[in-house]
Parts: sequence; C-alpha cells; structure tokens
Amino acid sequence: MRVVLSALFLVTSLSSFAKGIDLEANMKNMGLAYKNAVQASELSEFNHAIDEFIQLLEKAKTADFKQHQSASIEGIDKVIHKAEDAKRLANKQGILAAKVPLKEIDTLRKKYHELHEPPGFWELLFGK
Repeated sequence: MRVVLSALFLVTSLSSFAKGIDLEANMKNMGLAYKNAVQASELSEFNHAIDEFIQLLEKAKTADFKQHQSASIEGIDKVIHKAEDAKRLANKQGILAAKVPLKEIDTLRKKYHELHEPPGFWELLFGK
C-alpha cells in the first residue's frame, strides 16, 4: 500500500512539474538559443544552438496554455519542423542555407504569439 501511494505521489508530482514549467523563462531561453543559431558563424556553434532551441521547444509543449492549447502546440510543432529543416540544410549546404527556414521561424513566432497577446486599445474600442 505504501509503495502504491509513493508511486502515485511521484507520478502526480512529475505531471504537475511538467505542466508547471516557467514558460516565460523558457521562452526567453528559446529566444537566446534562436539568436545564437542565427548569429552562428561555425557549423558546430549553429548545431549546438539549434539543438538547444529544439529541446526548449519540446519542453514548451508541456506547458499548460490557458488559451488556444491546440493552436499553440500546432505552432510549436511547425517551429520544430522548421528548426529541423534549418539544421538539415546547414549540415548539407552550409549555414547560409539555413537562413530561409530560420526566417520562417520568426514569421511563425509572430503569428502564434498573437494568440496570447491581450487586445490593444483600438481593438477593444472597434473590435477585430
């Protein structure tokens, strides 16, 4: 009985921990990893930064988004796909080839961040 309760406590604690990630801090770290990938001048430097970026994206998928859960996960998956494309291109053709998917990541970031931004003054006044 004690073992079962201990196991249940562990599972509950781990799932709470996964859902309780500090999304804001994680996003800041993602921004830094993305910036490092964009500014990398050596392939090893780029690969390290893009791998870190992908790991942070995977971690972000475990967050408890208050709104637009499925759309947020969809956006993260699209960004992961573009980051993997960038890594593949960089390793085959060089860092410059990765610039196109990296630019697309920035476009996706802007699009999906709009889901979580509070409405502005004019939007509240006149609607969408």
